[in-house]
Amino acid sequence: MAKYTIAWLPGDGVGNDVMEAAKIVLDKSKLDAEYVHGDIGWEFWCKEGDPLPQRTIDLLKKTDCALFGAITSKPKQEAEAELVPELRGKNMIYLSPIVRMRQQFNLRTNLRPCKAYKGNPLNYREGIDITVFRENTEDLYSGIEFFPTPSEFRQTVEKLHPKMKRFSDVPDDEMAVTLRVITKNASRNIITDAFEYAKKFGKKTVAIVEKPNVMRETSGLMVRTAREVAKNYPDIELWETNIDAMCMWLVKNPEDYSVLVTSNMFGDIVSDLAAQLIGGLGFACSGNIGDDYAVFEPTHGSAPKYDGMYKVNPIAMLLSVKMMLDYLGETEKAAAVESAIATVIAEGKVRTYDMGGSNTTLEVAEAVAARL
Repeated sequence: MAKYTIAWLPGDGVGNDVMEAAKIVLDKSKLDAEYVHGDIGWEFWCKEGDPLPQRTIDLLKKTDCALFGAITSKPKQEAEAELVPELRGKNMIYLSPIVRMRQQFNLRTNLRPCKAYKGNPLNYREGIDITVFRENTEDLYSGIEFFPTPSEFRQTVEKLHPKMKRFSDVPDDEMAVTLRVITKNASRNIITDAFEYAKKFGKKTVAIVEKPNVMRETSGLMVRTAREVAKNYPDIELWETNIDAMCMWLVKNPEDYSVLVTSNMFGDIVSDLAAQLIGGLGFACSGNIGDDYAVFEPTHGSAPKYDGMYKVNPIAMLLSVKMMLDYLGETEKAAAVESAIATVIAEGKVRTYDMGGSNTTLEVAEAVAARL
């Protein structure tokens, strides 16, 4: 029996390509694992009305963690139009499988390392090493939305908050509402994770990235909680930065920052910006980590126009493999994978199109595997 059982979730488009690349590196690393395929993605939405079938959820519960490729998501109307005819008109709503996994398995911490590896021609600047901690289960991604906006909801909110009254003349079917939900417990958890990471790796600062001067209650709760948590880490300085200013400062002085922590939407934005500083989404790995389970994935999309062409950069996927190995406690294998990736990047002999080369996805993976 294998030491680990890993859910294998290629998903859509180039998710299949990069997962094939991941398998090349994992096989060379000799990880003692069984990889169990799980159905997930657009195909299953179209055929079954569920991109994350219950059988896949049951599979995840029996595994140690999951490796995930990429997913296709489309707006409500477009998604319904692609259902098989017998499923249309039944009020089915497409829900992102990765968001559902994060919420169902309480994968509360979205960890996104953004490191500029030497020799990468796409680096914005050398020496960048930023880790973003993004709260993964709440905020605007909670899924509490209304359209049309129910009259009773509007009437209740008007009674509770006078600012709602200025929309009183807007018809129900011309208003959409999304609730931003922030809880103290989730805020404390993600901020504590950020400080513990900073403590473990000798980082001197943690920046809380919010917008409390405008969203006084939700962002305010995050910032106030950060101040409380920071008292437990006297050797680490808490920086407080607004999301808009943070985006500016990351472009101006990215080397000044090491650990950022924020809520779900802001984390989504700032982590993509940080990824671009170190070469783009082809280098952007991530882990969705809870107390009992984790899902590791590159943060790029499914890029359907490149599906099956083996053109895209697999390094984000391979760095996600490195994160998974760390999570499993296979730290020596993780370090070896990262070292091999860094060597391939520095040598510059094997590069995908985004880096100015002509090599395929699998050729990059084979070059990394050759250095293990």
